[in-house]
Amino acid sequence: MTLHAQPLGDMTRQAQPVGDMTLHAQLRVERPGFVLDLELGVGAGEVVALLGPNGAGKTTVLRALAGLIPLTRGRVILDGQLLEDTATGARVPTERRSVGVVFQDYLLFPHLTALDNVAFGLRCHGHSRAAAHQKAAAWLRRVGLADHAHTRPRQLSGGQAQRVALARALAIEPRLLLLDEPLAALDAHTRLEIRSQLRHHLADYSGATLLVTHDPLDAMVLADRLAVIENGRLVQHGTPEEIARRPRTDYVARLVGLNLYRGRAHRHTVTLDGGVQLTVTEDLTGPVFVAFPPAAVALYRTRPDGSPRNLWPATVTGMERHGDQVRVHLDGPLRAAADVTAAAVAELHLTPGQQVWVSVKAAETHAYPV
Repeated sequence: MTLHAQPLGDMTRQAQPVGDMTLHAQLRVERPGFVLDLELGVGAGEVVALLGPNGAGKTTVLRALAGLIPLTRGRVILDGQLLEDTATGARVPTERRSVGVVFQDYLLFPHLTALDNVAFGLRCHGHSRAAAHQKAAAWLRRVGLADHAHTRPRQLSGGQAQRVALARALAIEPRLLLLDEPLAALDAHTRLEIRSQLRHHLADYSGATLLVTHDPLDAMVLADRLAVIENGRLVQHGTPEEIARRPRTDYVARLVGLNLYRGRAHRHTVTLDGGVQLTVTEDLTGPVFVAFPPAAVALYRTRPDGSPRNLWPATVTGMERHGDQVRVHLDGPLRAAADVTAAAVAELHLTPGQQVWVSVKAAETHAYPV
């Protein structure tokens, strides 16, 4: 996969080599108060998760690739076929693009059975009714819904509806599969089951997949690579491991559950932008990010004995349940989050407004170049 954050500039320029890419797209979409400016490539058999806060432009990317909205400037090439090029005016309509889409609310036709919903796209692509039904039935068997072929959407569970929508998208054998928050409408138990099934189906899919999600677990489990966009532009991309280990924006740090700061390193000491100094494991010089997990943060009612290197006073601003821990939000010279046990909350008498001392071991505090 290749992803580039720079503005598109002169669209007649050659894009950087992308190897054997199924999808290569340069997307610029302008609307009042917002500009999407992104270049991406996704390889055959690859799953790329597109993440970002609300309003970042994730759904705009999907709609542009599907041809549901025109590009202000750019081009889209899929399997060597030019789908759109604003420089020449070429544009393939949505219904003629080899693109399958699974929407967040699935958008199944309520008056059609599961079989007819899956067959619908096949009929639109020229299959006879008999051939479309035969292929649709095979896809329903593949997703484990052969017994629900004649069931209408209102009688399906959320997980079953999701599988019908996936079968409908894949039945036309698209070269690009677009998934828009496909698990968001499911309850926690069903989500776990369907996530596993979706991973299996994507592993067997030979085309390119672009998955939009707000859930970092969905992204980490399903995707080969992650692309994070904010305000219409790429801010970070890489494997799930790379993103989790070295976040580069506050949003990404929150996504992967880390405290993140920016400063300047001199050997093992980093002076943060606000003037606070932290001791870190790495020996670096120059602009760096510093990150540590909330679980590495220790809280004290009074200043601890000894001379911990990373120590500062803070005020508790809020608390919330976070898995089997309590996440404590802290303000002071550094804003931070700490994960502690419920017993520690009771022992320290933690409440909003409480003054505490915060400590992080140098071994838990990691720096990496900006």
